Amino acid sequence: MAPPIDSTRFEQIKASGDLPSPKGVALAIMRLANQDDVSMPEMARIIRTDPAFVGRLIKAANGVIGYGRRPIASVQDALTVLGMPAVRTMALGFSLLTNYRVGTCQEFNYANFWSSSLAAAVMTQLISLKTRAAAPDEIYCLGLLARIGELALVTLYPAECGAILRELAADSSLNQLELESRRFGMNHAELGAAMLADWGMPRVFTEAAYQSAISSDHDYPEGSRERAVTDTLLLANATGALCVASEQERGVLTRRMLMLGSRLSLDEVATTELCDNTVKSWLDWCVLLNVEASPLPSFESLHLAAVQTDAAELPPEAEFSPIAATRHVVPHAAPTKPRVLLAMPDTVVRTAIEKLLCDASYEVSTAKDTGMAIELVIDYEPDMLIIDDVLLEQGGENLLVQIRHTRIGRGLFVLLLGQRVDEEFKVLAYEQGADDVVEKPVSPRLLLARLNAGRRISSLHQELERDREEMRHFAAELAVSNRRLQEVAMIDPLTGFPNRRLFIDRMLQEWAASTRNRRPLSCIVIDIDHFRRVNDAYGPEVGDSVLRQVCQSIRSALRTQDMVARTGGNEFLVMCPDTAIEAAQACAERLRAAVEGADIVSGMLKLRLTISLGVATRDSSISDADTLIRRAEYAVEVAKKEGRNRISNMQMHPPGH
Repeated sequence: MAPPIDSTRFEQIKASGDLPSPKGVALAIMRLANQDDVSMPEMARIIRTDPAFVGRLIKAANGVIGYGRRPIASVQDALTVLGMPAVRTMALGFSLLTNYRVGTCQEFNYANFWSSSLAAAVMTQLISLKTRAAAPDEIYCLGLLARIGELALVTLYPAECGAILRELAADSSLNQLELESRRFGMNHAELGAAMLADWGMPRVFTEAAYQSAISSDHDYPEGSRERAVTDTLLLANATGALCVASEQERGVLTRRMLMLGSRLSLDEVATTELCDNTVKSWLDWCVLLNVEASPLPSFESLHLAAVQTDAAELPPEAEFSPIAATRHVVPHAAPTKPRVLLAMPDTVVRTAIEKLLCDASYEVSTAKDTGMAIELVIDYEPDMLIIDDVLLEQGGENLLVQIRHTRIGRGLFVLLLGQRVDEEFKVLAYEQGADDVVEKPVSPRLLLARLNAGRRISSLHQELERDREEMRHFAAELAVSNRRLQEVAMIDPLTGFPNRRLFIDRMLQEWAASTRNRRPLSCIVIDIDHFRRVNDAYGPEVGDSVLRQVCQSIRSALRTQDMVARTGGNEFLVMCPDTAIEAAQACAERLRAAVEGADIVSGMLKLRLTISLGVATRDSSISDADTLIRRAEYAVEVAKKEGRNRISNMQMHPPGH
């Protein structure tokens, strides 16, 4: 189970508004999809307001039905094929891709992040069509968003993440998750899992995203859905990394993909076919979404090259983290020239002013129309903008307003060039967002003087932004300190297990999820048999040593999704999400057998201990989480009365009998 981010902390991060989140039509689609009584025609009407999303939705639907079937051509048919949950998640994913394709962390390669995520999405869908591990439309969204925690961290803390990426580039032996945890009190795997859960992704998806981010090794049972989804995502992420990897890295990734394919019972032929089909579809998606992509050689040729490569040079067992593909280390450079965007349609005048500014040591980029101007404001991130009023007269009267609504545009110094700069012109210019106006034809000396004034204003904006960044950094450090204090307050210092307070908090969250998704939830209470005798006979130091060893046995017998807490001197609580009574009984038996079979050693002393366990599973007679725990506590008392070293459950011994 993914370690939880403190719920209060996560809500604070969400409330800040800095987390990647859907915007515009995508947000309307998501809200509408959450309504129980929404109709297909109503949803189709909202979707049709975004032609770009219409094309993406229809393409996704055609990918689900496979080849040889009548192609989907309408929004209504696409909705029928995909269903509301998948449409909701696709709207989320495509909105994030559109709105977060660039950012302020220079060391993070945003283009590679989205390109590799798209390839992973396509691969998960194609694998699921073969393995049936999950619905192809839903798992496509998982592939696209599985690494969202990486994007979220660099969005929240661009400077700090940049420093971490530089450290990793300088020393590849460092562990990124550990560096993030020390710096932020959380890592991208934890944050990503929390975001996916908050967006309503199924637990099996959030767990797969977390597991694939931390390691390719897992202990999910053979044949389980968790294992199939996680291995699917691991193979898909390796495919995404291959699509953006350098030639030197492809050998490692090719071998890794074949190994991961074997986990899914895919032979070399099947894996080769999947990869080639993925690359073909990925290139189509990249064109549709305007994402960078370069064609790859066939997987068969990559495999052949990998086989011929010296094994010592490219070890087949080498791990490759998908995040490595998003590192883009930029060395610290000397202070750059002020950047000016010059937007005017007249080529002759534009060229003359561009030369004037370049001679005055400005870095200049030019745009000839309103669309190019808005695009360059976002991509080029200028310090100042010079814009000709002719562009406003050519249907771009809201251009300044649009620019001011962008993140970059809020602090941009805007100088408007006008043919007749009278009072009415100035008032309108200032109302629309201009900072200064200059009359045409432009006087070179006056233009440079006004730009110098704008340069001072721009510098003040930059200083203010640096101050804000320092405050955000301080707030992040304070949040980390608070998180660590909270963790100390919620962790039992002797065993390292969560205490009852943290357990109840998580139990309430799981109860709500169980109610919402109609999934089973079980609870186990553990009592160490005759533990007081150990303390009385050998003293508290031996007792503490014995207790820690018993806890190790308990921990080793738990499944990944289970949570255990110490609630008393020798009492423990175990929460088992998505677990019916039979599976909970089996889990309890593993715990009992693990403790009974453990050799407890303290100095010259060797002991054998046992535990009694009470099991309770949610049913219609249990109204809340407290009642579920009380039922398990009642069951463990029955087990102790019946002779200890055994398991009792509430179905066998209901209260009052």
